[in-house]
Amino acid sequence: MGKDSAFHKPSLVDRTFNRLFGFLLGLGLGLPHNYLLEVEGRLSGRLYSTPVDVLVYRDKLYLVAVRGRTQWARNARACGRVALKKGATRELFLVRPIADEHKPELLQAYLDRFRRTVQRFFPLPAGSPVQAFIPLAARYPVFELTHLS
Repeated sequence: MGKDSAFHKPSLVDRTFNRLFGFLLGLGLGLPHNYLLEVEGRLSGRLYSTPVDVLVYRDKLYLVAVRGRTQWARNARACGRVALKKGATRELFLVRPIADEHKPELLQAYLDRFRRTVQRFFPLPAGSPVQAFIPLAARYPVFELTHLS
């Protein structure tokens, strides 16, 4: 796989934490930016879920796949829609993939906002200038979310 198709497979500890945290989000616990992402499998049609941090940037909502071309990112791209769930609240969204040339400022904002939990997935430190993200843009799928009416 080339750098554009990179995927950082979660460890057993990461998978266990994600299951536990997903359970807590299902109960309605978590910070305001934490949600349980639900997306339909592109091949199976099965509903998959994983915890995510939703970035609010310039009054728009974004998802960033910090592990690279993850299953959820590929499923979201193929399906075109996702749900964000916390407790009993479930909202549906259309997803729009962001082109690489528009990702650097979003990646910078995401890393700066969520550095404690996502710094390990970036080869540069939080606080880096936006230009430093240009060569990294193809590594990270980014989606804009739009409420589904």
